Amino acid sequence: MSILSEFKAFAVKGNVVDMAVGIIIGAAFGKIVSSFVGDVVMPPLGVLIGGVDFSDLAIVLKAAEGEIPAVTLAYGKFIQAIIDFTIIAFAIFIGIKALNKLKREEEAAPAAAPAPTRDQELLSEIRDLLKAQQGKE
Repeated sequence: MSILSEFKAFAVKGNVVDMAVGIIIGAAFGKIVSSFVGDVVMPPLGVLIGGVDFSDLAIVLKAAEGEIPAVTLAYGKFIQAIIDFTIIAFAIFIGIKALNKLKREEEAAPAAAPAPTRDQELLSEIRDLLKAQQGKE
């Protein structure tokens, strides 16, 4: 088997395609969550803590000199990344919890009892007739 045919067999497998779709959806979801955190969650949180914008929080290690930019420790961006991660992790947790609940409901739902066969119906009728005859005696 040539390298090209092996690669084709690998690339067309369902798992690889599913993984690629998952990565693309995950990247888009990450952008949505980052926007939600940066544009919706953080402004009110900044107002609550005194108008602080987390992304601007930094410690200047060395001031700017001429054309050389300042060296800063931007811990605010790190805090922002932690908040983003926490919200993403929580959203994924809720999604997986909902999927697991749906799976459990599917498993817990009892299958409908199969209709009795013709033989079973006849045996039931015979049983009922015998009970009725015993009751008359």
